[in-house]
Amino acid sequence: MAAFLDIAKSFPGLVRDGFRSMPLGRTLWLVVLLKLFVMFAILRAFFFPNFLNTNFDTDREKSAYVGSELVERGR
Repeated sequence: MAAFLDIAKSFPGLVRDGFRSMPLGRTLWLVVLLKLFVMFAILRAFFFPNFLNTNFDTDREKSAYVGSELVERGR
């Protein structure tokens, strides 16, 4: 457990030093951030539409639908 804590404490320094000293490190971080943006901003809009807001008007209708789905799928 102590070895894990030592690694966890040194991780921010490793990231900071790698970002500053290696041009490849900057490129890799740019790729990681770009992929995260694509996953959360673009794919979410196309593959995970807001079903409840488009099909129901009130919170009561939404909660009734979710409750019935939970009961029916639990069987």
